[in-house]
Amino acid sequence: MRHNPRTGHSQGYYRLVESYRNEFNRVCHRTLLNIGFVDISPQQLHSIRGILNDRLNRRGSLFEEQDPQVIRLADQYWQQLVAGGKIDVSEQAFKKNKRMVDVDTLTHKDAREVGAEWMCFQAMEQLKIKQCLQSLNWDEQQIQLAITQIISRAVCPYSELRTSRWIKENSAICEITGYPIDKITKDTLYKSALDLFKIKSTLEQFLSKRTHELFDLQDRIILYDLTNTYFEGAKRNSKLAQHAKNKSKEKRDDAKIIVLALVVNIEGFIKFSSVFEGKKSDSDSLGDIVDNIRSCTSGSQRGIVVLDAGIATEDNLILLAKKGYKYVCVSRAKIKDYQSVPGGGIQKITSKSNQTISLQKVVSDKTTDYLLKVHSPGKLKKERSMKTSFEERFHQEVEKARAALTRKGGIKKQDKVERRIGRIIEKYPSIAKHFEIQVKTDAGFATDITLLKKDSYAFSEQHIGTYFIRTNLHVEQEQTLWDIYNTIREIESSFRCLKTELDLRPIYHKNDDASVAHIHLGLLAYWLVNTIRYQLKKKGINHCWKEILRITNTQKVITTSGQNTFDEVVSVRRCTQPQNKVKEIYQALGYRNYPFVKRKSVVHKPVFKKNEGIVLQGFDDS
Repeated sequence: MRHNPRTGHSQGYYRLVESYRNEFNRVCHRTLLNIGFVDISPQQLHSIRGILNDRLNRRGSLFEEQDPQVIRLADQYWQQLVAGGKIDVSEQAFKKNKRMVDVDTLTHKDAREVGAEWMCFQAMEQLKIKQCLQSLNWDEQQIQLAITQIISRAVCPYSELRTSRWIKENSAICEITGYPIDKITKDTLYKSALDLFKIKSTLEQFLSKRTHELFDLQDRIILYDLTNTYFEGAKRNSKLAQHAKNKSKEKRDDAKIIVLALVVNIEGFIKFSSVFEGKKSDSDSLGDIVDNIRSCTSGSQRGIVVLDAGIATEDNLILLAKKGYKYVCVSRAKIKDYQSVPGGGIQKITSKSNQTISLQKVVSDKTTDYLLKVHSPGKLKKERSMKTSFEERFHQEVEKARAALTRKGGIKKQDKVERRIGRIIEKYPSIAKHFEIQVKTDAGFATDITLLKKDSYAFSEQHIGTYFIRTNLHVEQEQTLWDIYNTIREIESSFRCLKTELDLRPIYHKNDDASVAHIHLGLLAYWLVNTIRYQLKKKGINHCWKEILRITNTQKVITTSGQNTFDEVVSVRRCTQPQNKVKEIYQALGYRNYPFVKRKSVVHKPVFKKNEGIVLQGFDDS
């Protein structure tokens, strides 16, 4: 308030000031324009201030001003500010001021994993799975959900319920694929898996052809093997879930199992897959698969089929030969009668584990196939350890039975002793076949038990660590056949990845359709995994899949918010910069580092107009 000499009274003297914080975080004011004594109301001055702020912030007023005096004075003051250099109205200054954010107001929220998802999405683009689904007339949201489902299974191989929680709370996968995150439920994921299984054959053929084009592959060697996975639950009405004929590979003889058969090439890419009931034995499965091997492979010549010993029965080998296939396998039986090839010596090679392997060509009168005798120090050590352990246990059981004959209360009756010996033979069949157990009796009671070695015992000792590779393929060099057979390790690696890293076991689904859809979804995820790992191996990066996920999951996406100089809330969603190891993986794959650069939003400070129609309600004493 000042004395106005014109009127002789004390009146308000007005200045237009700017508020700011100094380096000590104190609020200060800077005078921009001296307005002086004006004969207008405080409400008009408030409107002028609002118009000037809107012009400086380049935004329209929420309410259109009707008072001409207010508009005239606002224009006058604005021109004075610009002419006096009190404000900078250039575009560069505006952008700079908009970017100035108070660091004390910064907040970080909604941090999610994005690295592994982004890597898998780019692998999906390489494989062109989206184009395949579009050719089948799938709608856009159905495709987005399928891509989200497959990537989620590769990165987070859990149940549909747990996967839906992971997508909603941990992952940025929906920001990459475009599928609405609020529509993710366990039921939508179940349905998507079933829809994908309905086009299983089409997808397998498309992906097989696509990988040939992408990596210029030739299916000269085809690998075939089986594995199984077990169920949790009774599965009473299931046609697929059955108890195995032999001991379960999962060491879960109490659980029903399902059998998965795979045909893969030496690069690890799946050519054909099939699911059998749990009671299907390894040797019985080849007949159902052999007709599909040719249709799912490329090249003008039939590939060489490499088999595990469990499948390589005489009938299966004859079947492959009739169909025109060359095969390589391990002989199921120990070959006793064989002779060295004239002029052929023992060849020594060094394996990847730095062990010296002995290879020797041999022939046998019992087969016309080419035979390669292999002696491995690693196999020798393993088999000797197992044989010694089993033999010690076998001797201990026989000794217990013998000691019981002289102990009070021990088993002495002949029939009971023979039953006890029968159980020992059943428990250790691989050792018992090399021994003869003689029981001396007197008047229906056993008096002594004698253990004698058979002639086969010396043969078994001689051939520990030795096996024979069998083939109908003519091979000049022993190491060539050895290298061909060792490609079987690739399918073993595929099974290990599926069952351990992609959580193919156990299965909790109650019906058969959901169970096979669960397995098929795991196979689709394996296509992504193998596509990525195949390219990384070419660049010398040999990490397992879990290690690749651990590295790439260090890249996150996060939303950062703060207030700028105009009291607007500026939010920026941005991916973190990938670490050096992540960059190395992206560079080896030829992938981009970010799914998006940044996404920005601005929430303007609300402008409220003063309500002049305030009515105050009084209260009387009545």
